[in-house]
Amino acid sequence: MSRHLNRMIYIDDSGHPQSGMVVYGWVEFSPDHWGSVLRGWLDSRKMLWREYRVAIQQELHTTDYVNGRGRISKNIPDRHVHNGTEFWKDFGREVAVQCLDTLRCSEGLVVGAVYRKGDPADLADTKRELYRDLIMRFENELAATDSLGVVVMDGDGSDSSYRSTHRQLKLDERRIIEDAIHLDSKSSQLVQMADLVAWSAYATVDRHPRNEFAWGWYEKYLAERDPNRQPGELAPRNS
Repeated sequence: MSRHLNRMIYIDDSGHPQSGMVVYGWVEFSPDHWGSVLRGWLDSRKMLWREYRVAIQQELHTTDYVNGRGRISKNIPDRHVHNGTEFWKDFGREVAVQCLDTLRCSEGLVVGAVYRKGDPADLADTKRELYRDLIMRFENELAATDSLGVVVMDGDGSDSSYRSTHRQLKLDERRIIEDAIHLDSKSSQLVQMADLVAWSAYATVDRHPRNEFAWGWYEKYLAERDPNRQPGELAPRNS
């Protein structure tokens, strides 16, 4: 019986290096939902252009625009301008909520997130090991359904640890096709979706006071798309 490709998984990372917190968040769907999920997101991006003049080709990097860094639009709405001062944080958070609501309403979309807190001095090890354990979880899930998956990540592939994770698996047992495929988030709407999930999960689990405005975003907008309903702490495999 032939195996079918039934999971396309787009992953991005987030976290807080100073505390050792690492988060991976993702969006996924079956190949037959790829077009409809992307279309729903692009329709939302068109709305952001009409209403807020946020260009479709403008990268939405969550940690930047929700904190007022950078300028995602040349025409901030008047309601975010007071006494001549432009409140870009408030504007960015309004945009984020619009995007989160799009994810919540995307039929066929599944989201998820895992996290681990390690020694800040060993952040690279924590990231590598958490990614390894996440990939093993995907591999086991795919094996249970005798199916295949594809993983797409932000970046240029220069971090060899991601490639090594996949190549350390037994080839005749692997269910994720190829190594992780790397795409620059600047040109991938789907990776930008994963970035929003990852950052929202980070805000939920890290509970940093500066991100209190987003503590409830995951529960409010993403939980119904997550089979586990919340970000999960993924324990090391040998623990």
